[in-house]
Amino acid sequence: MADEPKGELRTGLLNGFAAYGMWGLVPLFWPLLKPAGAMEILAHRMVWSLVVVAVALLTVRRWAWAGRLLRQPRRLALITVAAAVITVNWGVYIWAVNAGHVVEASLGYFINPLVTIAMGVLILKERLRPAQWAAVWVGFAAVVVLAVGYGQPPWISLTLAFSFATYGLVKKKVNLGGVESLAAETAVQFLPALGYLLWLSAHGDATFTTDGAGHAALLAATGVVTALPLVCFGAAAIRVPLSTLGLLQYLAPVFQFVLGILYFHEAMPPERWAGFALVWLALSLLTWDALRTAHRAARTLADAGGVPGRILAKGTVSAVRSAKDVASGTASDPGPDPDPATAARP
Repeated sequence: MADEPKGELRTGLLNGFAAYGMWGLVPLFWPLLKPAGAMEILAHRMVWSLVVVAVALLTVRRWAWAGRLLRQPRRLALITVAAAVITVNWGVYIWAVNAGHVVEASLGYFINPLVTIAMGVLILKERLRPAQWAAVWVGFAAVVVLAVGYGQPPWISLTLAFSFATYGLVKKKVNLGGVESLAAETAVQFLPALGYLLWLSAHGDATFTTDGAGHAALLAATGVVTALPLVCFGAAAIRVPLSTLGLLQYLAPVFQFVLGILYFHEAMPPERWAGFALVWLALSLLTWDALRTAHRAARTLADAGGVPGRILAKGTVSAVRSAKDVASGTASDPGPDPDPATAARP
């Protein structure tokens, strides 16, 4: 029996590495879809993602949530907002990768936690600890340095970071599981995406039927590329401590950054290295502060005499979850805890 928790943890870690590894290596996939443009690729991703998650939900017979969702107009409105925001995020990311801006795209996911914290202060009126303030100001300095290096603000990075931070905030309010949420969002996206693909085909500009069966298969595979890492993430989230999961999430932008330099041979002049170094310093401050806060909360609970083990465990998990929210860039919310499998990535 003692080996069972270790086996579960090992399985969770493998799924976590698989999820963030796939998200980190996805820049290798989008160029394979040329000569399709970013908009056509995006539309196919929406259409085929719905097909994949619908098959998955039919297989496991998990449709009860859909009926409840249809009876809740506020949640439906939030799902629509989430679908619109992630459409912007996906579209900009695909365009950035295929236009040779992989490093700048990776920066967007490095600074996403900083943007989320800033949104928490401005929108939710949250109060930050000194280390969090320091991280935000260091991150702001990084953006200034990078703006000087690029000759303009890093718009790709900022768009990705702000769109994904907004998406995370909305998803927190919706409180749906990862696969269910993706199904709902792609259902909103489906008709506009299908209509755009039909319009392209009618004008002779679609590549799905004109560039061979291999190209068509790759476009259809966008659904699997979207859904598979999400499934792995869900499997990891229920087995791995959330603080560990919060640290694993940095694998994706690290992989993207390395690919941008070593595989796509993108330029990294000194001022960009300086900007990235400041971003990494800010993330180190955030991670250190989050882990320290979780450790202090757990120790305080442990020092309280007569606390039953079950209550102690629950408190420790809550502390770790709070730390993970800060580290991963998920805006805090006083409502019920969300299903852990609510991530969505490029």
